[in-house]
Amino acid sequence: MKALKYLNKYFSKYKWRIIIGLIITILSKLLALQVPKLIKQSFNVVEDFKNDTITDIDFVKHELLINVLIIIGVALLSGFFTFLMRQTLIVTSRLIEFDLKNEIYQQYQKLSLNFYKQNRTGDLMNRISEDVGKVRMYVGPAVMYTMNMLVLFAVGFTQMVQVDLKLTLYTLIPFPLLSISIFILSKVIHKRSTVVQQYLSKLTTFNQEFLSGINVVKSYGIEASIIKDFDEISDLSKEKNINLHKANALFFPLMVLLIGISNLIVIYVGGNLYINGEIKSGVIIEFILYVNILTWPVAVVGWVTSMVQQAEASQARINEFLEQVPEIKNENETATELFGKVTFKEVTFTYDDTNITALKNINFTINPGETLAILGKTGSGKSTVIELISRLYDTTEGEILLDDLPIKEANLNDVRNQIGFVPQDPFLFSETIGNNIKFGKEDATEKEIIEAAKNAVVHDNIVDFAKGYDTILGERGVTLSGGQKQRVSIARAIIKNPKILIFDDCLSAVDTETEEKILSNLERVSKNKTTFIISHRVSSAKNADKIIVLDNGKITQQGTHNQLINKAGYYKDLYEQQLLEKEI
Repeated sequence: MKALKYLNKYFSKYKWRIIIGLIITILSKLLALQVPKLIKQSFNVVEDFKNDTITDIDFVKHELLINVLIIIGVALLSGFFTFLMRQTLIVTSRLIEFDLKNEIYQQYQKLSLNFYKQNRTGDLMNRISEDVGKVRMYVGPAVMYTMNMLVLFAVGFTQMVQVDLKLTLYTLIPFPLLSISIFILSKVIHKRSTVVQQYLSKLTTFNQEFLSGINVVKSYGIEASIIKDFDEISDLSKEKNINLHKANALFFPLMVLLIGISNLIVIYVGGNLYINGEIKSGVIIEFILYVNILTWPVAVVGWVTSMVQQAEASQARINEFLEQVPEIKNENETATELFGKVTFKEVTFTYDDTNITALKNINFTINPGETLAILGKTGSGKSTVIELISRLYDTTEGEILLDDLPIKEANLNDVRNQIGFVPQDPFLFSETIGNNIKFGKEDATEKEIIEAAKNAVVHDNIVDFAKGYDTILGERGVTLSGGQKQRVSIARAIIKNPKILIFDDCLSAVDTETEEKILSNLERVSKNKTTFIISHRVSSAKNADKIIVLDNGKITQQGTHNQLINKAGYYKDLYEQQLLEKEI
């Protein structure tokens, strides 16, 4: 149970709830264990009357009536305490589940991009849902039934010893076998539970990727192949689940068998003691009731053990992610205000996962309010520059300065909050168009939303929809065309009114006429803002204050539009090629 030690902090947090639950459990079981004693007394009174030890029939009837009423009262009170016990401990498990999910979710937000490149979405989802669900069964039902079992055993056996030590020892004969069986089965269940959760993650990941890429699947007509792959993973998952439940299925029959053996021992040994006159018949009845009261706690040992082992396997998987140390850390909790100056000093960056050096000794400075355009072929390192400015990665060598302050010394949250970023592949949420734009500014007014949409030249498209800005988008914005998604994403960045604006090839899906309108609006909106424009089009870069051309991670050209079109090189060639295409 090493992995489950991680949950001790939650047990400490809710210790008073758990202590109250324990007290209620003890009271409930103390009451429940009074019933065998009352029934013994009733049998003994009847036996004494039969043996003429007691001759007053009215006394016998009175004693029996009192005992029956007490038994009913005890049962009702015990049931009420059991209800309170469940309310206390099960609610606590839900609170721990809530806290654990939040902790995992916060960890997910802290982890860097490398982590998400190495792990699949389906697996991430499975650990925060299915695995946490298994852990909740441990902190709730497993803890509750364990308390229940321990109290019943402690109190039950204490009372049995007080009644008859010899008979109690005989009753315990099957329990060593029970302990050995639990130990062996627990190891098997733990191993098989881990495998089951791994296959569940594979199944979730497969389904998530299939549903996300349904357009590709249908376009290529590969539904049959996908179904075949799904069947293979599903069948393997089914086999692993069956193997797990085969082990689980051994517990309950084994518990019942051992309890049955205990009952037979009580009847046989107790019967002999009764025949020899050493005990009364009520003692045998009392012991049988005790053994059967303990039947459920003993039988539930198997279920509890299974829950604990599954929770252990799941918590171990959760701990793998919780123990991951974010590569990008906030080194400064003091507020950082940006003015917009960005400096790259001998910046080199190599991706850990591919070992590709995307940037090599990059140097440039852009002052507040200026616009820098970055051009280059695919894979030249353009997007990497943007990712480093947003501090999605840290440089391998060299240094990035924001307002002459090393970026690592600036408050990470403040840096990102003052950057408006439009990615190359815009992501829109399954929400209204208005709310997607408001993502850049939660308290934005309707007027601000419309103004941002107009500046992104998407307002006219939105009002043509039946519900306008209240139109619900499909997953990842599939309701919109590629150009519309890009423009909504631009509106989302504009409405944020950041100090630094970053446009990563975000006009690739719009026509040249719309591009001209957007660029004209952006020139006005981005006044006094530091702006980065990544593009393959000279038309997007020509009005920038500075232009740099990247090739294979190095700056091969830099200057203004007028300077670069008069120099032989990539920029001039691209300009002439695109000019010719426009004329044609």
